[in-house]
Amino acid sequence: MSSLPFDCPALHAARRLQRDRLLPFHIAGKPVGTVAREHLDALAAHAPWLQVEADRAHMDDALATPAQRSAALAATNAALRELGLIRAWRDETYAIVEDEGAAPLALIERASARFWGTLTFGAHLNGYVCDEHGRPSHLWISRRALTKSVDPGRLDNLVAGGVPHDQTPYETMVRECWEESGIPEPLARQARHCGRVKLHCDILEGVQLEVVHVFDLELPHDFRPRATDGEVMEHRLLPLDEVVELLRGEEFTTDAALATLDFLRRHQRVTLPA
Repeated sequence: MSSLPFDCPALHAARRLQRDRLLPFHIAGKPVGTVAREHLDALAAHAPWLQVEADRAHMDDALATPAQRSAALAATNAALRELGLIRAWRDETYAIVEDEGAAPLALIERASARFWGTLTFGAHLNGYVCDEHGRPSHLWISRRALTKSVDPGRLDNLVAGGVPHDQTPYETMVRECWEESGIPEPLARQARHCGRVKLHCDILEGVQLEVVHVFDLELPHDFRPRATDGEVMEHRLLPLDEVVELLRGEEFTTDAALATLDFLRRHQRVTLPA
């Protein structure tokens, strides 16, 4: 392991945020996201419940319940989808929360979370193989299908998924293990939760504010992953040194790169900046 802190594009991308183009977005007096100033005209036409001030935008306090707020957001998001401002509709539900574990202030379509800059959660799994001494020597890396609406064709962790409103990160990880890599549930449940990494950055759809829960799973030498849902185009078993070199480029998605770097840091293969 080099004594110099490891540097790579993902570490910069995860914190690249143009704050001057954003207004904080509040619900019930709580900061829950952001809106881009370039979207204010569209919101003026399609979000009559949004009150815009010099230093923030907030939901009308007359919408006092999560159900009322969810309905208002659903109508606005449908219009924004028609305008092309919300892409890759998923028909999945995310919660708007101030912090992890807080009660939902509203529910929204997953694809709209980045438009509103709201806090989301991911579950990523580092699937690794050990050498004869029991030390991690290789990582299974996935390549996202070219049909994916977000980051098509880029490198990813063996398993990675967004955590919907009705699941825990662990439950999402177990489900995605089978869907993306054919890992049976008994084996998936041996995974260890090893921490969290955070992204807060500008992306095409708006802002990604996400906490990624990182899991590690040692896999048998004869295990061969297989995609069952069409979201992964290939799996590769790579030596850790090769993974480190790939991270110096831009093939990895930002969130997958951070989860992989977390694994490499914990196994003393890289030193990360403080």
